[in-house]
Amino acid sequence: MNADPVTVGEETELRVLVADDDPLVRSAVREALAVGAGIRIDGEAVNGEEAVALALRRRPDVVLLDVGIPRVDAVTVTRRIRSEAPDVQVVVFSSSPDDEVGLLGLRAGAAGFLLKDVSSDALVRALQGIRRGEAAVSRRLMRQVLEAMSRAPDAGSGMRPVWSPLTSREWQVLDLLCEGASTEEIADRLVLAVETVRTHIKHVLAKLGAHSREEAVAIARQLRSGGGSAQPRGAVDEVGQRRLANKLREHGHT
Repeated sequence: MNADPVTVGEETELRVLVADDDPLVRSAVREALAVGAGIRIDGEAVNGEEAVALALRRRPDVVLLDVGIPRVDAVTVTRRIRSEAPDVQVVVFSSSPDDEVGLLGLRAGAAGFLLKDVSSDALVRALQGIRRGEAAVSRRLMRQVLEAMSRAPDAGSGMRPVWSPLTSREWQVLDLLCEGASTEEIADRLVLAVETVRTHIKHVLAKLGAHSREEAVAIARQLRSGGGSAQPRGAVDEVGQRRLANKLREHGHT
């Protein structure tokens, strides 16, 4: 298949790479995009590794990426494509209107988040809007995304790094632990019961694979900075990415 852009009227044809392990979804997308003038499928990928490789080699205009893509999770794929090929846009495609997963994709650099039950016309319009610099977010999801963004704090306490398996509330607790706050002080500052805080701390340790509060604090600082020594960083990535990948697959195939 020729990867060179084809001129349609006064603009080039929009080339879309479809990355989804479900052949029925890929077939449906092909049929949907066939009705859109100036849009063509420029390759298909069945896993995250293949999606990245094809995107970097073919440089399509848009990658339509299944949120539950296997092998490499959708957030990792999005970040790699946007980092190594910033001219390639990514639109996350999901069967579940989950605002948290949508935010993870958008924060990783995706230009949109669409549901798989979107109509053919709406999908074509959304992808054509990418060319004009518009975000492709379905109306049904937009309200949830805006509400989730309004609940998210500014940078700092409670703001989740993309790679984190923790919720925003768990990050608030963890950030206060990083400040040296005791369980009682955290409960007072967050207006929570002490037992609730203890439960949050227990979940934080479990999700990060930490054996103590001190170890959780070290991991938190590493996630915040993106740095750290090679061995702890690898452990954090393995735990965080595995849990995140599992979450994405659960929400992408409900």
